[in-house]
Order: sequence, then structure tokens, then C-alpha cells
Amino acid sequence: MYEYPFSPHYIDLNGQRLHYLDEGQGPVVALLHGNPTWSYMYRRLIPVLARNYRVLVPDHIGCGLSDKPQKYPYALWRHRDNFLSLLRHCGVDRFSLVAHDWGGAIGLAAAVVEPERLEKCVLMNTAAFPFPRLARRIALCRLPWLGKFLVRRLNLFVIAARFMAAVKPKPLPARRALESPYDSWENRVGIAGFVEDIPMSPNHPSYQLLKEIDRLLPALGHKPMLFVWGGRDFCFDWRFLDEWRRRFPKAASHCLSRAGHYLLEDAPDEAIPLVANFFNQETLS
Repeated sequence: MYEYPFSPHYIDLNGQRLHYLDEGQGPVVALLHGNPTWSYMYRRLIPVLARNYRVLVPDHIGCGLSDKPQKYPYALWRHRDNFLSLLRHCGVDRFSLVAHDWGGAIGLAAAVVEPERLEKCVLMNTAAFPFPRLARRIALCRLPWLGKFLVRRLNLFVIAARFMAAVKPKPLPARRALESPYDSWENRVGIAGFVEDIPMSPNHPSYQLLKEIDRLLPALGHKPMLFVWGGRDFCFDWRFLDEWRRRFPKAASHCLSRAGHYLLEDAPDEAIPLVANFFNQETLS
């Protein structure tokens, strides 16, 4: 597969196989993707961090090379529990986190349970608090019946991400690799599940958990933290970055003005050194 020279690993989670990468040795850094991406998104960052760290990169159930069950609780609490199960399976006590998109909520939901386990944290175009707004293009994909038809039958969410999430056109092999796990109605079930799990009102099943994560975030206030943000993100725009800065005023932050939501696709030469330097404890300006 294009730029994906990694050995696959699997863990059984209640009858479902979760695929993950396990590269390098040393302190653990977990890289968590969002929707509609998968571990492939981190293909350039993994070998850089693996020089000094053990890098764990799961594909959430329903995503990437993991199983895609048709009847499954595609909910924030389940993805959190799956991530915690992976850490136990791999014998991980302490870990650092790199998270993008919905991976931020998943990773921080796990971190706030036992905050002493988290060592460092990098957040990229994500949120782990109730969303102040939802892009209309995503809201359309949540409409009853119509949303499922658009996301699963027409593949609109993946196709739209091709043009809206990245500012720069991706090479065809990279685009095919990024989209290849989501090539049918059945294989898009996790994408639809993530979209439906965005909690935009207090009566949504994941809303209270997201509120609880937000309430517990101050327990992470003393952790080294870095925000690397694609400044041209149509969804997690600068207002989300401002919310993170308000919660963690001591965190380092960098806004990449020419990058969109897929900042590791648009600006890898800028974003990856920032993350690598952060983990190598170099001073960020």
C-alpha cells in the first residue's frame, strides 16, 4: 500500500478485530485518528516518532483495517473503552497522545479516567467539549434517513472530505489509500456511526460523556500540551482552537495558515517537525 510499510497487529474485542500498528521502542505515544480517516493518516509521522518511541496507532472499530460490524454501538464510550483495552493488551501503563478530529474526544475520554497515566498531549483540529456549532455540510449528513443515504449509499462524506478537508490535492495513490477502507455500503457503517454520534444537544446519548470529559479536563492542566492547527479547517475552525487555548493557557500552539482539516496531508513538512520537537523536549516558540 502506498506509503504504508507497517506490520499489522490485531486484538479481539468482544468478537470484533481491532487493527493497530505497533512501531518502535521506548515510551508509548498513541496516535488516534478521526472520521473518515484511519491510521494511514499518520503514515509520515509514525517513522519519525518511532526513532525514539513505541508508537501505537489503532484503527477504530468500523474504520481502516478493523472490523466493520453492521450492528455495533458506534459511540464515544465504546471507542474510549476499546482504546483502554488496547493499552491493557499492549501492557501500557503510561502513554502520550496525538489526536485528530474525533480522536481527541476518544483519547481524552480515556486520559481523564486516570490522568496520572498521560504524559504529553498533542491535539490537532479536534474538540473534547460540547461543540459551539456544527458545519452545515456535516449537519446535512445527520438528517434522518437522508443522512444515511448520503453517507452510506452515495459515499458523500468521504467524497466531500476529498475536497473540503484538504486544501492541497492529494496524489491519486494517497487518495485511494485513504479512502479504500470505505468502498461499499457495508464498509461505511462506521463513518455513519461517527457522524450520528456527534452530540449536538443534551438529549444525545454521548452528550453527557462529552460534558464529563470537559469537566475533568483541568486535571490535565499541568501536562505538557501542544496544539497544531490547520487554519483553513471548515469544521474545527479557529474558534475551537481558542476554546482549547482558554482551557490550557500554558500550552504551546501553532496555527498553520495554509493547511485545512487534514493538516498532515496539507502541511506535513510543518506539522511533523512541530510534533517531533515537542516529544523530543525541544523548546517551541
